Amino acid sequence: MKSKQHMMYVVLSMVVLVTGVPSLSLAQRYPDRPIQFVIANVAGASMDITGRMLASELEKNLGQKVIPSNKAGASAVLGTDAVVKAKKDGYTLLYTSVSGLTFAPITNPEIVHYDPAKDLEFVGLHYAFPSGINVRTDSPWKTFAELIDYAKKNPDKVRVSTTGVGSVPHFMLEMIQVMTGAQFTHVPFEGGESVVTAVLGGHVEASCDAYAKVSPHVDAGKIRVLLTNRKVPLHPQIPMITELGYKQSLPNSWFGLLAPAGIPEDVKKILVPAAEKAIKNTKAKIEEMWGVCEYKSPSEFKAMWEEEYKRVYETAVKIGLRKP
Repeated sequence: MKSKQHMMYVVLSMVVLVTGVPSLSLAQRYPDRPIQFVIANVAGASMDITGRMLASELEKNLGQKVIPSNKAGASAVLGTDAVVKAKKDGYTLLYTSVSGLTFAPITNPEIVHYDPAKDLEFVGLHYAFPSGINVRTDSPWKTFAELIDYAKKNPDKVRVSTTGVGSVPHFMLEMIQVMTGAQFTHVPFEGGESVVTAVLGGHVEASCDAYAKVSPHVDAGKIRVLLTNRKVPLHPQIPMITELGYKQSLPNSWFGLLAPAGIPEDVKKILVPAAEKAIKNTKAKIEEMWGVCEYKSPSEFKAMWEEEYKRVYETAVKIGLRKP
C-alpha cells in the first residue's frame, strides 16, 4: 500500500511540475530562435531606415537574431495585416506607421481587415518626424498668428501645398482651419519635393510638410517655419500650436513597434523592456535625421493612438473623407 501511495505521490508531483512549468520555462527561453521584424514599407524608405536601426538594437538586447523584412503596400496596410495574422508567440513583430493604424483605417476602411485596438499589441512608440507650416522668408508673415490673421481676413487667398489628400499634412491643415477659423486653399501634390518647390517658386504661399525636407532651405535662409506639430530638438524656438494657446495638438507622423494581440504575458515582460532600451539607444541617430525619438510605453502609446484616431476620424467626417 505504501508503495502504491508513494508512486501516486510521484505521479502527482510530476503532473504539477509539468503543468506549472510552461510560463516559467517560456520566460526563461524567450527568445530561443530568430524573430521576424516586419517593416511595412519599401527598402530605403524612412521607415525602413529607422526600423532596421531599431531591429539592430533589439537584437543586442534580446541576444537573438532579429531579421528585418519589408512588406510594403496600401499605406502600410499589407505589412500590418500580415503581422495581425501571424502566430501570437512574440516571434513576429511589426514596425509600422500612423498610416497603417490611423489614416488608412479611417479613409480607406474597405482595404483594412483588422482593428488596431483589438488585433495588435502596442509595444512602444519609436520615432516621430515633425511637420510644419512653412513660408518663404520674404513673405509678409513672421509668425503663425500673423498668417492666421491674414487668412481669416482674406479667406482662401493663401494657397497651401501638402503631400496629398488624406496625408498627415492635409489633416494638419484641416485641423488648423477648424481650430483657428482661418480658411486656406489646399493644393495637394503626390509627395516628393514638389511640395517644397511650389512654395520656393511662389506657386503657393505656404506649405505643410515634413521638417526634414525643408531644413536645408531653412539653413539657407530661404524658408521660415512658423509652426510644427512636434518640437524640433535642434530648433526649440519653433512653436507647437498648443504653445500658442490652442488646447488640441495636431496629428503627426510616427513609427512604432507592435505585435499580434494575445502574445504571452511572459514574452511581454522580456520584450517590452528590451524594446524600451533599444528605442532609447537610437535617440542620437534619430535626431541627426531631424526626427524625434520619443519612447512611449505600451499603455501610453495606445492612449496616444486612441486620442489621435478620434480627432482624425472627426476631421475626416467633417471634410468628407469618411462617412459618419
